Amino acid sequence: MFWGAVLGAITFCIQGSVQWDGTHVAISMVMLSLLCTIFFIPALPGAGYEVRGNGEMFPLNGPCWSLFFEYIGNILYALFIRRLSNKALAVMVVLLGVALTLFAIFDVSTYGNIGVGWTLDGVNFLGGSLRMLFPFSLGMLLSRNFKPVKVKGAFWICTLVLIALFSVPYLEGAEPVCTNGVYEAFCIVVAFPILVWLGASGSTTDKRSTQICKFLGDISYPIYVIHYPLMYLFYAWLIKNQLYTLGETWQVALCVYALCIVLAYLSLKFYDEPLRKYLAKRFLSKKR
Repeated sequence: MFWGAVLGAITFCIQGSVQWDGTHVAISMVMLSLLCTIFFIPALPGAGYEVRGNGEMFPLNGPCWSLFFEYIGNILYALFIRRLSNKALAVMVVLLGVALTLFAIFDVSTYGNIGVGWTLDGVNFLGGSLRMLFPFSLGMLLSRNFKPVKVKGAFWICTLVLIALFSVPYLEGAEPVCTNGVYEAFCIVVAFPILVWLGASGSTTDKRSTQICKFLGDISYPIYVIHYPLMYLFYAWLIKNQLYTLGETWQVALCVYALCIVLAYLSLKFYDEPLRKYLAKRFLSKKR
């Protein structure tokens, strides 16, 4: 996360240190925003260190908002969730699933999707909490009661299903319920838990599948942490050149896609893994 924040500050300066409306931001505010991101202090909408000017909790690296909610989830887990019986946890999962479904299908956020949690307002905090707590508690329930089923080719089945689900475009329609919200609720509450169960039940039996799974698993978190600073640069380029269609931008989009993967892999090999190895040697070996 530290490296993602630093990369976000660098790319923001490369953009010219300007907000989305063109307002210049002082370097002192950029440094303050960097410091807050490193220490996981969310920015208040409209504050000077909310440097992009669109209300993001972590303007230098947007996806950190979900890690913020995950920290809340871990605190709640330590305080009481881990103490719940299976029945109590199941009731909690059902209630959270119903709440998340209602939030999505009635479009409480008015966004037309479940993309909430990224800013500090009431609706986003509620939506972000639901987005975190339902999968978090459901994951606990699955892990407590997991019994693998025999599925041949689980990796490829899950891959194809995910590609199909992610290929569905935005679904129009908001009355009487949000059509896109219905689809997203189905994915989150029904489809994804089933895929997790299937994926956990399977195992790779050939060298190529194993290599692919390991590579994707290794770079998944680095990509998550570093991709958005590069996306910000891409967005700024789109706005500056007034390019808004895939036909006009696919070459650059493909380069950004490839750069994210390469940078994530380099970050893994030259930053993340060496640092984790050092910290494990420095602290865990003494405890043992």
